[in-house]
Amino acid sequence: MCLGCCVGLLAVPLAAAPRDSGKIAGVVVDPAGTPQMGATVLISSERLLGTAPIQLFTNDRGRFSSVALPAGSYSIRVSLAGFLPAMEQHVQVDSQHATLLEIVLGSVFSSFEKLRRPSDEPVASDDWTWVLRASAATRPVLRWQDDPAGIGAIGRGETRDEQPLHGRLELSSGADRPGSISAVADSPATAFVYDIGIGDTGRLLMAGQFSYEDAATATGIAGEWLPSGREGVGPVTTVLVRESRLGPAGLVFRGLRMSHDDQFALTDTVSIRYGAEYLVAGFNGTTSALRPRGEVAVQIAPGWQASVTVATRPWQSPVTAQGSLQSALNTLDAFPTLLIRDGRPVLANGLHEELAIEHALSSRSDLSAAVFHDLSTHTPVIGRGSSGDPEFVQDFFSAAFAYDGGSSSSTGARIAYRQKLADNVSTTLVYAYAGALAPNGNTAAELRDQLATRYRQSLGAGVSATVPRFGTKFIASYKWISGPAISRLDAYGESLYHLDPYFNLEIRQPLPSLIPGHMEVQANLGNLLAQGYVPVTSGDGYVVLVPSYRYFRGGLSLQF
Repeated sequence: MCLGCCVGLLAVPLAAAPRDSGKIAGVVVDPAGTPQMGATVLISSERLLGTAPIQLFTNDRGRFSSVALPAGSYSIRVSLAGFLPAMEQHVQVDSQHATLLEIVLGSVFSSFEKLRRPSDEPVASDDWTWVLRASAATRPVLRWQDDPAGIGAIGRGETRDEQPLHGRLELSSGADRPGSISAVADSPATAFVYDIGIGDTGRLLMAGQFSYEDAATATGIAGEWLPSGREGVGPVTTVLVRESRLGPAGLVFRGLRMSHDDQFALTDTVSIRYGAEYLVAGFNGTTSALRPRGEVAVQIAPGWQASVTVATRPWQSPVTAQGSLQSALNTLDAFPTLLIRDGRPVLANGLHEELAIEHALSSRSDLSAAVFHDLSTHTPVIGRGSSGDPEFVQDFFSAAFAYDGGSSSSTGARIAYRQKLADNVSTTLVYAYAGALAPNGNTAAELRDQLATRYRQSLGAGVSATVPRFGTKFIASYKWISGPAISRLDAYGESLYHLDPYFNLEIRQPLPSLIPGHMEVQANLGNLLAQGYVPVTSGDGYVVLVPSYRYFRGGLSLQF
């Protein structure tokens, strides 16, 4: 498919448009520059809870123009009988300019014409010179690229983000968190994911992981089905199966997780997102849970959105810096912590209810505020130490353990500000007031009897940036908590904004590759300053409880 797209910003006053809105207009032509009448133009918001897609048709001069659109990022898809569909993503709309497009529809014949390009004519880095397709709507199955340097010739600091990446292979130290029973921490592991195109638009992402530690093995496989081919658009179905052995003579964890999510636009201003997950897991015994979730978002004014959410955890963001391949890999460790209570296995739980309002201050910044309620009957507590109590689920490679801290209930509030300072630098600032488990001064024999919900304040800040030329990506964050806390303070907000307690750092360094693909070294460091440790003495023994564990996880990633 040959797609030429020129995006221009024309300073035209939008007198009749609402505040913080703009328009998209353009012309659709064939490779010879002839305007095409009757082409279908579909304009979709790239925001997760954006308005319903808008469908337009070009006039007799090949032109189209939208109504006033809320400021933000949009995707444009153009189709016409006899031509290959054209797609343009990340088209920015703001209240200062009208966005003008020129979209060139290509065909199989026009693609073959490019094979006769003169040898001295420059070739664009993202130009496809020949595409073989199973049908007009499916992805390419064979591509010829007019690049004498070859796909693998990547210079220092360059990346192949413009090339389609269908697979990923990771060599790492295992799970991110001690006490994880779905993926053993500190154990060398290999993980993979592959993106398979099915039908005209569907995608199936298959992911797997195995640990080759002799003393404690772990294996998992997951599948993520996207009928629409795009995350955040249409339904998503996920199935995950895992088995892990906690030491040579330890417990054997087995688990199954199935989830389904979908979303639709009820009206132009109201959108609904819903889903559920079913979990079955256990050691010797078995426990199960069905956890529905839902969200209703209302566009109350241009640049203003209100939402009501009931869920156990946030939805995964459809647009991430690491893409859908990383999202599928994250699914492998998506089990909640499995605990032991009164001799039987139980799953850590938590019901989160939230009312939030978000305001887009500009195309690069937004402010949100929320009030919420958290309820948990089996609150996971992570600590370090050893005990003969069977309710301490001990990690084989370290002194870390997982423990059922009992019930917790609290009401809280959160304010978050996000801004994109530059194309490669963005920041996040979050303040929260909520409850978390903390020592209550009781000297009871059982550890959970020494814990109670206490209200705390927290202030977190994060920055993500990419170093020009070298391509080094890093994410640094710090979250301060006003007092002792041994369970997560606003766990939903932490996951939503990727702000864990205390100082955390993630670094990704692309490497020159001699083979087709993209290779990078990864390093994740958690709680570098070892803050927040709370020593407790009880009849269960002397232990140190931590809301955020100190860890280092490194590895090598290859995308191809």
